[in-house]
Amino acid sequence: MSARGVALVTGAARGIGREVALRLADDGFDVAVNDLPGTAELEDVAQAIEGKGRKSIHFYGDVSVEQDVVNMIEAVVAALGSLDVMVANAGILTLQTVLEVDAATFDRTINVNVRGVMLCYKHAAKQMISQGRGGRIIGATSIAGKKGVPFLFAYSASKFAVRGMTQSAAAELGKYGITVNAYAPGGTESRMLEALDGHFVESLGPTGLRDSMASTNPIPRTGVPSDIANVVSFLASKESTFVTGKIYVQVVIDGVLMSWVSS
Repeated sequence: MSARGVALVTGAARGIGREVALRLADDGFDVAVNDLPGTAELEDVAQAIEGKGRKSIHFYGDVSVEQDVVNMIEAVVAALGSLDVMVANAGILTLQTVLEVDAATFDRTINVNVRGVMLCYKHAAKQMISQGRGGRIIGATSIAGKKGVPFLFAYSASKFAVRGMTQSAAAELGKYGITVNAYAPGGTESRMLEALDGHFVESLGPTGLRDSMASTNPIPRTGVPSDIANVVSFLASKESTFVTGKIYVQVVIDGVLMSWVSS
């Protein structure tokens, strides 16, 4: 069976990235996956994609290094034939207040979460324009990119930047048939949430952040990676042709989870 197209997911070895990659394979895409060198789980993800009857390659590289991004996209096109969907999912979480943040940590956060997304957007767009049939570019921001969060000074700054880049790129690339959108999850089961949960135990008690967030949701749980993958599935689909410049935010208003709201 021929593929619906070729997708590339960064930060795909585990968590949200892994679930997104597997969901796109279920949707009929051949899926290339990326993560940092030494991330052993990445090859397993590629094998799982192939187990679904889709083609895959795995590529180790740092999205904050431009030549790595260029090489990654060239490898995907050489192996799988094209690039139709770019999911710039890779990111890092840093826990520091404005009084604690050091320049090195701030720079690393911005390099991965902002520069990395920018490079993926830029070089994916160039490839899609050269192919002449449009495409889908999807980035990862956060509810911390909608409203600043204590202890996440650099992280919040980086995720606000992704929102701006997404909307700007959408305005520029629409004439080529390329849509650009982003997902902004709230608390989602991942290593990032585990780090946050442990950090907030002191202020929230032994239940930590995870149980505190779940208790405010009408559906009494935190998100899981498949919740994010469902949104990405739509944004990568042909049904989303007229959707661009949108940030799908999992927001909580007055203690009530309002599910996914575009902004």
